[in-house]
Amino acid sequence: MLNITNLQVFYDNAVEAVRDVSLNVPEGKIVALLGSNGAGKSTVLKAISGVLYPEKGEITGGSITYLDKSLGQVAPYQIVRQGIAHVPEGRRLFDTLSVEENLIMGGYVRGAAEAPAMVEEIFGLFPEVRVHRQRISGYLSGGQQQMVAIGRALMGKPRLLLLDEPSLGLAPKVIADIFQAIARLRDEFGMTVLLVEQNARLAISVSDYGYIMDRGRVVLDGPPDQLLENDDVREFYLGVQGSGERRSMRDVKHYKRRKRWLS
Repeated sequence: MLNITNLQVFYDNAVEAVRDVSLNVPEGKIVALLGSNGAGKSTVLKAISGVLYPEKGEITGGSITYLDKSLGQVAPYQIVRQGIAHVPEGRRLFDTLSVEENLIMGGYVRGAAEAPAMVEEIFGLFPEVRVHRQRISGYLSGGQQQMVAIGRALMGKPRLLLLDEPSLGLAPKVIADIFQAIARLRDEFGMTVLLVEQNARLAISVSDYGYIMDRGRVVLDGPPDQLLENDDVREFYLGVQGSGERRSMRDVKHYKRRKRWLS
């Protein structure tokens, strides 16, 4: 469905954020894009959805194709109309609008007639926010806001959903609910999802395939079981040593030097 080949992105003609990234997102699958802060994950999503320009970002090489059509030079609103929805990091709701108004805003590409039914579908996926449908979204908890942000993206009935750090800053119970909903989108509705996450264990648990980025490039990829067996993934992203002992990133010395994929 989505193919990225040798993608290169610069910010302000000076900072190379993404270097020769290639990945494939098959239809009806969840693909995880993992890596630490600054690895270039969010930049890949922005390149797909055409929203690099506010930060003076520019695709300087490679290609992005969706359903065998190039997304190069395509305006963001046209990308949305082609069936791609992007939920950015930090939710970014219309804080002064109600939950229901936020959802309706997300359905503008489908028209007003379809909005009521779609709103009810969203509340079926995220029942926790149904009781808050008339509440101003800026007063919701972080987890509720994330549910509304995902719901707003779904209002346009996308075929491909781009999710950027949906677990960021949320409580474990809320995270579990959100990731259960993400899995339902694939299993029950056949939706394709490209998921950017720092929580590697969580992302791998719902994904069909995963890519790991480091310093702007893809350094490792594979199916979930293969990634979970990789020593580098276990140590640097799951906090598990070869002996099975868990440890935090603070305990890992010479972090970059010891990554075997950087040799």
